[in-house]
Amino acid sequence: MNRIDEKFARLRKEGGKAFIPFITCGDPDPSMSEKIVLTLERAGADIVELGVPFSDPIADGPTIQASSQRALNSKVNLRRVLQVVRRIRRRSEIPLALLTYFNPVYQMGIRQFVREAKKAGVDGVIIPDLPLEEAGSLKNFMDEEGLDLILLVAPTSVDERIKMVGQLSGGFIYVVSVTGTTGAREKVPYPVRKLILRIKKYTNKPICLGFGISTPEQVKVIRTWVDGIIVGSALIKVIEKNLKNKHLLEEVEEFAVKMKASLI
Repeated sequence: MNRIDEKFARLRKEGGKAFIPFITCGDPDPSMSEKIVLTLERAGADIVELGVPFSDPIADGPTIQASSQRALNSKVNLRRVLQVVRRIRRRSEIPLALLTYFNPVYQMGIRQFVREAKKAGVDGVIIPDLPLEEAGSLKNFMDEEGLDLILLVAPTSVDERIKMVGQLSGGFIYVVSVTGTTGAREKVPYPVRKLILRIKKYTNKPICLGFGISTPEQVKVIRTWVDGIIVGSALIKVIEKNLKNKHLLEEVEEFAVKMKASLI
């Protein structure tokens, strides 16, 4: 078991739910990203998703696109993200999942990427544009290194795909609450509960819900449905709003503490 698996095993034993914040690594710069991860851990984060900035992020809404651009402006790429992971590992054992598009992985070389990610201290990888039918070879390499390939289920997913994801996904199953791009939304669409029940027919792996979760009130509605929640755009808005504020880390911590508390 890696850190992600151990975390969910512990949470299930304690009856807890996972708070999984997402940040773009390198926004506003690599050093601050490292500090933000450590701040999130102190605030109660169970797992942190680190986004690899990419020039054509098809799954991302305007908030994360802008965040990705700020990171690209800081000359951050996949290799620099792995450097940040190494630095975090000197100070923390918090489970880390990379969220990256497939192109940077392909450019590095699939096998080399898996080895470098493992060596740096990554625990899981999420690739939103990876076709399920092509996940096999990457999963095999990741299994060899003890890394989780975390797969996604969307509201449009048919039962056959849900069943395959249930069999193949490592760590947890990432449930996309809405079709379309990421971004904070006022309400969690009710049909997502039916989707989660469909997934539970095929697997007992942890299920985590993302895309659009932005307030403690939303979390209180959905916390009984899932094993964890993923919060990205709402957190990145906090970072964006405080880019020139010397109290940025305090603002991040305050937001994270509230979100974690709403899971209890």
